[in-house]
Amino acid sequence: MTATGTSRIRKNVTIVLALLGVLLVTLAVVADTVRLDLTPGFGMVQMFALLSGLTLLTLSAFLYLHSLRPYDAPRSLQADIGIRLGATGLVFTYVTGMSDLIGIGTHVDPTFDRPFVGPLQLGGIILGVLMIIAGLILYYTSRGPRESSSLEFLINGGKHEEQN
Repeated sequence: MTATGTSRIRKNVTIVLALLGVLLVTLAVVADTVRLDLTPGFGMVQMFALLSGLTLLTLSAFLYLHSLRPYDAPRSLQADIGIRLGATGLVFTYVTGMSDLIGIGTHVDPTFDRPFVGPLQLGGIILGVLMIIAGLILYYTSRGPRESSSLEFLINGGKHEEQN
């Protein structure tokens, strides 16, 4: 298979993953409005759909950013940290999203017959999404074909070093 054929397949897979992710997240968020909610409130099926959609969106974003890099570009520590930070954010969203289901949630009350999503869980999901975004930014700004990272100004204090 040629390089253009491979890139075309990668592009199509990235688009399909992104569209499925947007569809799952949208269906999870608006399930009450379109009468697809199986339980009152934001249930576990909706939470799993939201988290699955977020996973697909994260994967498609990293695949897209990877396609922007040259094929022979060396891997950098910053890019590896970005990937790991994004994956950690994804795991964090799963743990906080499913916390009541796995028994570590804060909304255990005998008057409720099932777990529900509370403000601590939503805060954890938002924190996880912010970690994913930070990972994507680190990966995007990492050294691709350049000699150094685009965030190198942080190390140099804003001064550009002259090479002679």
